[in-house]
This record gives sequence, C-alpha cells and structure tokens, in this order.
Amino acid sequence: MKVFSDAGNFQTLKLEIALLKTDLEIAKEEVAHEAKVVPYLTRNKLPVLQLTTGDYLFVVNSAVKFILSNCGKVAEVCSVDEWMEWESSQLQPVLFPYLVSAIGHGKPDESLKTSLGQLIKKLDQQLHGKQFVVEGEITGADIVIWSSLYPALCPKGAFAGWESEFKSVKQWFDRLLQLPAFSTAVETVTKGKGVSAFKTSLLSQPVPLSLKSANSGLSAGVKAMSVVSTSHTGESQSIFGTKEATEAEVEAAIKTWEQGKKTCPKPLKIQHPILPQEGKRNILITSALPYVNNVPHLGNIIGCVLSADVFSRYCKLRNYNSLYICGTDEYGTATETKAMEEGITPQEICDKYNKLHKEIYEWFNIGFDYFGRTSTNQQTEIAQDIFWKLYNRQLIIKDSIEQLFCNICERFLADRFVEGTCPLCGYEDARGDQCDKCGKLINAVELKTPRCKMCSASPSVKSTQHLFLDLPKIEPELSRHLNRVFTSGTWTSNSKTITNSWIRDGLKPRCISRDLKWGTPVPLEGYTDKVFYVWFDAPIGYISITANYTDQWKKWWKNPNKVEMYNFLGKDNVPFHSVIFPCTLLGADDNYTVVSHMVATEYLNYEDGKFSKSRGVGVFGNHAKETGIPADVFRFYLLYVRPESQDSSFSWDDFQLKNNSELLNNLGNFINRGLMFLSNNFGGTVQEMVLTEEDQQLLALVNSELSTYVENMEQARLRDSIRNILSISRYGNQHMQYNKPWILVKGSSEEKSRAGTVVSLASNISALLSVLLRPYMPSVSVTIQEQLQLPDEAVIICDQFVCQLPPGHKIGKPSPLFQKIETATITELKKRFAGKPEVKNQQAAPTPVPSQAVNGPVNPAEVERLTEEVIKQGNIVRELKAQKKDKAEIDTAVSGLLQLKKQLALAQGQDPLELAAGAGKKRSKGKKK
Repeated sequence: MKVFSDAGNFQTLKLEIALLKTDLEIAKEEVAHEAKVVPYLTRNKLPVLQLTTGDYLFVVNSAVKFILSNCGKVAEVCSVDEWMEWESSQLQPVLFPYLVSAIGHGKPDESLKTSLGQLIKKLDQQLHGKQFVVEGEITGADIVIWSSLYPALCPKGAFAGWESEFKSVKQWFDRLLQLPAFSTAVETVTKGKGVSAFKTSLLSQPVPLSLKSANSGLSAGVKAMSVVSTSHTGESQSIFGTKEATEAEVEAAIKTWEQGKKTCPKPLKIQHPILPQEGKRNILITSALPYVNNVPHLGNIIGCVLSADVFSRYCKLRNYNSLYICGTDEYGTATETKAMEEGITPQEICDKYNKLHKEIYEWFNIGFDYFGRTSTNQQTEIAQDIFWKLYNRQLIIKDSIEQLFCNICERFLADRFVEGTCPLCGYEDARGDQCDKCGKLINAVELKTPRCKMCSASPSVKSTQHLFLDLPKIEPELSRHLNRVFTSGTWTSNSKTITNSWIRDGLKPRCISRDLKWGTPVPLEGYTDKVFYVWFDAPIGYISITANYTDQWKKWWKNPNKVEMYNFLGKDNVPFHSVIFPCTLLGADDNYTVVSHMVATEYLNYEDGKFSKSRGVGVFGNHAKETGIPADVFRFYLLYVRPESQDSSFSWDDFQLKNNSELLNNLGNFINRGLMFLSNNFGGTVQEMVLTEEDQQLLALVNSELSTYVENMEQARLRDSIRNILSISRYGNQHMQYNKPWILVKGSSEEKSRAGTVVSLASNISALLSVLLRPYMPSVSVTIQEQLQLPDEAVIICDQFVCQLPPGHKIGKPSPLFQKIETATITELKKRFAGKPEVKNQQAAPTPVPSQAVNGPVNPAEVERLTEEVIKQGNIVRELKAQKKDKAEIDTAVSGLLQLKKQLALAQGQDPLELAAGAGKKRSKGKKK
C-alpha cells in the first residue's frame, strides 16, 4: 500500500495519525499539488491511498477507516460513523473555503467564520464532560475532526480567539495535541512551518462540496466557489461540484421530463370517513397519545404528532389510502394528580387541556384525519370487551402485590403518585413506573427513598389485590409476529433494540389494574373499585378514537391482512407499543390489526439542558406562536434536527442559522429570484425550454435527489428527506448562478432565449419543491403553489421529475417566502425561554409554627396549610438536588422539610416520633424484600 500526497495538505494529517496508531507498513510518496494520481478521476484528488489490489481510496475518511480496521482499531459504534460523516458532509464544506480565505488569501471570510463557529459549537456541546468525541478512547471520529480543525485551532491558526468560547473543544484539542501520534503527524506535514505550510495545497485542491449536506450552513461565499467551471489544471468540471449523473441517468431524465406528465397519476380526493380499499395500500397512522394533563413542549411535538403528520401528508401525496388518528390520553394518575393540583375535577382538567392541545396542534399545522380523546363510552366498551376476551382465554392472573400506601393522604399510591431514587441508576427524581434518566421500567416499591408526590411524605408498603396480564403465555405468538414485521416493516434501530431487550430478558406478568377512580372501570366482580392501568388502557384509545371517527372502525382495526399500522412515538413509549399493546391484541384473539412499523425518536433537548415547565425552560406549544415566528419555520427546524438516531438539541443560534442560510439564502432565494426574473422579464410566462447538456445534467441530478427523497420517506427517515429538498434547491441556485440569466437577457435573441430556458426550468424545479415541501411546511408549500398558479393535478409526488409548467403557463405574483431572523431577536428569545431566575435563600428552614399537642383536637385548616407547606418545601428540596447544589444547602432544606412534617403529624393528632419510627421499619422491610 502507498499514500500519495502533496506537500502541506492538511487532510494528510488524518492518514499520518491513523498510520502512527497502527503497525502497518505503508509507503509514502510526495507528489506535485496538481498531480492526478487516480487515473479515472476528472480532476486531482489528494491525498490518496493505493491498496495492494491496485484500487484507490481517494475519500480520506474511508482511507482512515480502512487503515484502522486493518489493525482492529475501529470502534463498532454507529455514532463514530455519524461524526465522521458530520466532518465530511457538514464541517468540510464550510471549513475548507474558510481556510482558503484565511490562509490562502489572508482575508478571512466573516460569514464563513460565523458558520464555522456554529459547527464548532455543536462539537463543543458533544464534548462537554467527555474526553473524546464518542467513546472513552480515541476513535476515527477524533482523528478526522481534529485533523481538519488543526489549521484553524492550532496556535496562530486561522480561527483566532476561539479558546475562551469553546472550552470543551479546547481541552480536547490540547489533550490530543500532546499525544505522540498527533504531534508527530503535525511535524511531518507542516515541517515546522506552522499554518503557512498549508497555503499552497489549499489553493491547489478543488473545493470539497457536499451537496447532500443540509447542515453545512453554506454562505454565499461557498456557493460562489462551488460553481467554478474549471480546475487549476484547466479541466472542465461540473457546475454542480463533484456530482455528475451517468449517461443512462441523463437519458432517463430527458424521457420522463418530456413524457412523464402523461403517466403521472392524478391526486385522489379525500372523502371522510376514510376506509380501507381493495387494491390500495391501506396505512393506519398513529402517534403516541399526548397526556392531557400538561402543555406539550417542542420535544413532545417532534417526537410523535409532528413526525406522524409529515408521514401522513407524504402518504396522501403518494395516493396511499391513509388514516391519521390521534387524541389526548385522559385517564390515569397523571390526570388525577393534575386535577388535585388545580382543585378541579378530572373531567374539567380533560376538557381544559384537550382544547389547549387542539389549539396548539392547529397552530403547528398538524393535520390529523381525526383528533379525539380517550374519556368516551367507546373507550370503556372496547377496553372492557378486550379484557373479557383475555379473561375468558385465561390470560388474566389474580394476585396480590405490595404497593406503597401514603398514611397522610390515606390512599394507595399509583405509580405516578410516587417519586424517588432509581434503584438502577441512582437518579433522584425517578417516577414510580419509569426512570426518565436510564429509561428502565421499574415498580414503585423498588424506589429508594420513595416520597408521595402530593404531600412528600414517605409512604409505607402494604399488600393489595390486582389483575395481571399473563405476558409469558402470549410471548411465543408475539415473537412470531415481531420476527415477521421486523423483516417486512420499518422499525427504527432503537425500537428494535428496546423491544429485543424485553424479549431477551423474558416477559413477566404485568399488572393492568390500579387503585384509582379516574379511568376505565375494571368490570370483574371484586375489582370494580379499580380502573385499568393507563398502559393497558391508553393504546386501546387508538381503537376507540377511530370508533368515534367512524362506526366502520373494524375495517381498520380488524383487518390485519389489508392494513399496515405505523406507530410514531418517543423511545420511552416503545415497550408499551411493541410488547404490551400487541400482546393485548394478540391475546384477545379477535383478528385485531397489530403494529407493522414502529418509528421511535430519541430525545430533543433544549439548548444545553432539558425542557422544564416548572422552571420555565424551553419553548412550549402555547408559547411558540408568541415568538412571531411562523409555525412552518418551527416545523422545518424541528424536523431538521429531529432526533432520529441520537439525542439532539433545539438551539436558538442554530435556529437562526438554518433559517437565514437554508430557508432564506438557499430555498427562498432560489424560488423567489427565479419567479421574479420570469415575472419581470417574460411577463410571468413560462418560455420554451431548449435543454443543453448541463440542463440535462440538472434534470438527472434532481431525479436522483427525488428518488432518494421517496426512499427516505418510505423508511420514515424524515430528517434525511428534508436534506434532499435543500439539495435540489442548491442545484437550482448553482445552475442559475452559473448561467447568469440576468446578463443573458440583455444580450442577443439567442442569449435571451437561453435566459428564458434557465428561469423556466427553475420555475419547474420550484413547482417540484413546493410539492416535496408540503409534508414539512404546508403553508409555505401552498404559498409557492399560489405564486406558481400550479394546477391541483400537479400536487402529487411522482417517481420522476416531470415538466408540470409547460411553455405558455402563466404564473402569479411572486413575493418573498422567508424573513431574516435578526440576532437581537434571537438574544431576546433566548432570554425569554432561559427559565426563571433562581430564588435565593430557598434552602432556609421555615420558621416553626406552634402546633397542636398529640391527640389534641384536629384543626382542618391548619392541616391543609401545613400540607401545602410540606409540598412546597418538598419541591424546593427536589429542585436543589436536581441542580446538584452543595450538600450543606440541601441538608438545610431537608431539615426544614422534616420540621414541617413533624408539625403536620402533630396537627393531625399523631406522634411524629412513632410515625417516623414506623415508616423507617416499613422502608427497611421493603428494601430487604
């Protein structure tokens, strides 16, 4: 094997470091900057790794992976590949031209510098609290990212003054620089000349433009560099960078462009109720039912309802027969708790928040076919019917369980009424049914230091009778179903992993009843004082909501051979939808439609932390419209950062960058300037289009992106499809920029005709973009189509790019689609949603209040007052723990809480010492068990 490189090529750092970390013997040859080592490439590409087979690896990151894999040093973690891809597709398109401007020309491009800063900020967030990018050791991700950033971040580098702003990157960069492999590689490549060693190579190498990267934040400077028609060798290059279609692809594109409209199907008119049809692809789409007890934040919205809405709109644009069902989940502990907090009935809570949810989703342009609720007669009838079928098949077990009982509230505590320390990971605010930190399901009695959510008292363990679903009996049938749909369906990696972990550990009987009043009543004698557990009951809500939509609901829900069911949800909801609900339906043995596809997201965080309603951190649905930013812009950004394979963050700085670069400068700029030019110079009439070879290349490349868009959407890779849209727009921008119709139109009749072709082709691309945008930005899509006067029959996603606006078509009045978001606006929004300022001296112990003697007369008003104080002080303690305050500060607050609890016990006529001793014994007993 041999490495070919020119002198001072900063990309060679990657190979040098990789080689120094291995024992491979590889020859090296320094060649001229303009040397074309790979014979079949149309332009030079350095460095290059030549294999013993004679083949070449000219994509540097692939060469790094090859070297590391040959010595067994490749980490088998998908995040490593993702960060290596981030380096090549997002960092390089901004970094390389910036280095050219700063090192090559000595005049740093400030717009590129801003974009580069945003990318380094993303890396800084990833490195926070870590030594390396992904693993606990150096991986290929560290090597390629560090090497690329070296010319910018090294002493006297091209990105001066960055150290104080990106402290995590600074620590990581310095840590690696001290390692022999990295420092030796730098010395080898620069020969001690510092960043000046990179200048000649930077000016010689072609710009590495990744047209599929939507996160690159390309500025006008990058775009201008991407349309250069010749390389330094004088060879002709594609105006679309490195992307070039084959002859066969071009021929196919020309054919469909000219004839495709004849074969393109007409959009189907939607008539309600939507029912399954013979010969159609019948798709039942559900998104996790949002809890009615609270306002959804942006993470909730992208995790289920918005993602499902995008897929639903896509299905309709493909003429699939689809039905999108959702509604509020209204039964269970969460609702009862909220009702107690607000001092109203559970039904009033449901009515209040169901209306609020509807208003929020309407503002976000989420187009359910039907949005219902679970507190209906149909819910009771269907849930009880399924229960009896399970009971009659001997799949319901009666058993006693130990449950936490609050002596102060005098009630058994359902899971959501209990909080405490997770027994698995030690998180101090785990819920009684699940830990939000580690994601594991737990039983409330397993919590360490449990506390009643209503009064913060320590509950005791008591025995009570309940009903269980016999999951082990149903497990074989569930496994057969999952084996089939895992192969035939679309299942995200996390949904498979979580489901398999449950199956691997072996299913256990699951309790399906609770000691509550608000819920679907258990109809079995002896248990009629209980209701069904929310995770048995809530998924049945999909069925009952459909039954409220149409009395022919069984055509959807008892038709498994002709209906595909998609679940869109967050990863914390996976086991209930992939195990509990399917087992419920399979066990009922009533020909129910069971999930075929499961699309689960990871978590969306807010800036550097989590959304928090209590602390006012993050954007919640009812506040989004108060920002003055259109709903479609929120939709675009949430889908752009959709946490598909790992957690992601909503960042206001990135939000501004994506709006101003991708929406305003890329998409909006392309559509608006093309339509304005057509309107001003050709009276808004589409011209005859005489296609040149480069036009035909454009058709083929758009076809390629369209095909990938469809493929991504079919697999519910919604974040990737939005990048296809932006790539098509970028191709259009490059085509316009290269042809310069604003100059051609002033020339000869032939040149003016050419200008007409260019902008008419651009108008047709705009028509395609308007349709592909419909799932993501429905209002913007309609606006573009109104400006184009696009016929209704063209609003459909065909398999190929066809001419929907023929010569002679008259467009409407163009106008700008997007507005620039100013930094001052972002600064104000960051401040508004940063959370409430911390109240000082929260930890101070409350002043003792004289209370009644033990066994004295009970004063209800005093009990109520002290109960409220206990709850308030308990919240303060939890908040301090969550913020990881000093131990002394927390201890003071805990002391105050204990003092209040003693006063409450006295007010209730109890001896606080005996109560504490009894609770301690019960807790010890529970721990031992």
